[in-house]
Amino acid sequence: MKPTVLQILPELDCGGVERGTIDVAAELVRRGYRSMVVSGPGRLVPQLISDGSEHFNMLVGKKSIFSATTLIPKLHRLFKEQPIDIIHARSRLPAWLAYLAWKKLDPNNRPAFVTTVHGPYSVNRYSKIMTVGERIIAVSEYIKDYILVNYPEVDEKRIEVIHRGISKQDYPYKYNPPAEWLNNWKFLHPNLNEKFIITLPGRITRWKGHNDFIEIITKAKNNGLNVHGLIAGGAGPKKEKYLQELKSIIAKNNMADHFTFLGHRDDMKNVMSISNIVLSLARIPEAFGRTALEALFLGVPVIAYDHGGGGEVLAGIFPEGKSKPLCTNNVVSLITQFYNTKPNVPDRNCFTLDIMLNKTISVYDSLIKMRTI
Repeated sequence: MKPTVLQILPELDCGGVERGTIDVAAELVRRGYRSMVVSGPGRLVPQLISDGSEHFNMLVGKKSIFSATTLIPKLHRLFKEQPIDIIHARSRLPAWLAYLAWKKLDPNNRPAFVTTVHGPYSVNRYSKIMTVGERIIAVSEYIKDYILVNYPEVDEKRIEVIHRGISKQDYPYKYNPPAEWLNNWKFLHPNLNEKFIITLPGRITRWKGHNDFIEIITKAKNNGLNVHGLIAGGAGPKKEKYLQELKSIIAKNNMADHFTFLGHRDDMKNVMSISNIVLSLARIPEAFGRTALEALFLGVPVIAYDHGGGGEVLAGIFPEGKSKPLCTNNVVSLITQFYNTKPNVPDRNCFTLDIMLNKTISVYDSLIKMRTI
């Protein structure tokens, strides 16, 4: 009988958690496992199914009385009827629902329970559910420290650090965009042809560091550098006021000609690849640092505040780009260095998708093996 892994998360729409679930599910199928996913609907469901996994459509991400009264018995029935070896919970509400259903099973014959802590959640009883797994996957050393500091009763031996990974096929080193895309880019942005392009990827929200970015580009320009700042990310309805605030600051500094707001982009790989530098300026530590990693995989220099998962990514691939957190002058100094002498970003095989998949499935295998001894 095939070993069976069930992953549970709120929905399969978009985002890092969803992408990781899809990647793990596809790899399980490739290795001969049975892969099951419980979630609400989303645009990634057809891909999940075409890759060979089974999808069980349940609104496990919706907070309501319905969840407790209906979904827990439904999950319990699914867990009892299916020969599941591993239940892997990737979000707090689905983890609670799965855990309460799992607890009703025979303790001598129930699946192993695994959780992944994807971020530094608010510290409370609700979040504590993510620490109940027989194995707890932390997506960075920063998240492991967060768990140990805030939930000191957790045995460190239960925590496995597995950094999120990126496919080197999807983000090839020294990547060049298609000629058609480049020609269209040059047509739409002729003012950028002779500029030193510095890009800040990320949706428009205050904690992503857009105010710092404006300050950094303004200082670099005033220091005589021929720079242009690209702000690549959209603003949701609740962030329109903040977007206008940013544009007002730029206008007040007489810097309107030196910034471009690109809005939401589905071609960020291309945008980053034509950038001279990509910045990561999160004002609070991020769980990982995916955008910085994507740029580095492409061979583009990255300058990032040295905290959280972003600092770990830089330390592993391009430590020259680490900046003192929240210090715009330090960032400007590094930009000046890279402007005068282009640094080489090494092609290193760390934080890859293959490593992430191998480590994740090794966690599953170790738990399955324990149950067969």
